[in-house]
Amino acid sequence: MPVRLSNGHDLGVLLDDLVPLLEEIRRPGFSDAEVFWGSDTFSAEWGVVREGDSLRIRARWHSVLGSYESLLAERGDAVVAVGEFIGEWAKVLRRIVTDIKAGHVELEDDDHFRRAKAMLAA
Repeated sequence: MPVRLSNGHDLGVLLDDLVPLLEEIRRPGFSDAEVFWGSDTFSAEWGVVREGDSLRIRARWHSVLGSYESLLAERGDAVVAVGEFIGEWAKVLRRIVTDIKAGHVELEDDDHFRRAKAMLAA
């Protein structure tokens, strides 16, 4: 079940959480992380735990545009290959970077933006 995102409200907020999460997961010794997604159209807490070559994501959905957080919660934990997780989120990251560049957006703090560009270039 897809969680829809809004360019104007969500993508910039995601950048602050997504970059550190992907950096952490890419570390050789990564074992677990917590992330709070708090955008306008969805709010959730994820516990991400490494299990071999996979990640187990325990999500607590607080709100989702369309009010289907209970349906997402019913699905239980998600298990996904580390490479697939990074690859799918890299697509979102690429979109964020592209949109920021195309819109000539001036960021108050561009640290995560610079780190995102470096991650995508690697």
